[in-house]
Amino acid sequence: MTDYSVEFVGTGETITVSDTETILRRCIEEGIAQEYSCRVGMCLACSAKIVEGDVTQPAAHGLTDQEKEEYALTCMARPQSDLKLDRGKYPPSIEDDVPEASADEAAAADD
Repeated sequence: MTDYSVEFVGTGETITVSDTETILRRCIEEGIAQEYSCRVGMCLACSAKIVEGDVTQPAAHGLTDQEKEEYALTCMARPQSDLKLDRGKYPPSIEDDVPEASADEAAAADD
């Protein structure tokens, strides 16, 4: 078991996370306000951009293989090195799942 430093950029928050636990679990235990929902790697609510470092997250099914290199789902991600994460940053695939409103829907929303 190895411990790594996980820094959340722009917040001044740094925690120590073992390579055997998820980043989200440690955030909850430390009182860090990390957003999450499903806790099973599907909803992407807990997404963070990997600024520096490496994680393992084989069960992060909501991410493409390319996105797994650039984003961490903190509910699944376990550190493999010291990390810098930018919370609240979402991968491009999340935009693919949101249907664009039609002109009629947009006009109805304005009424």
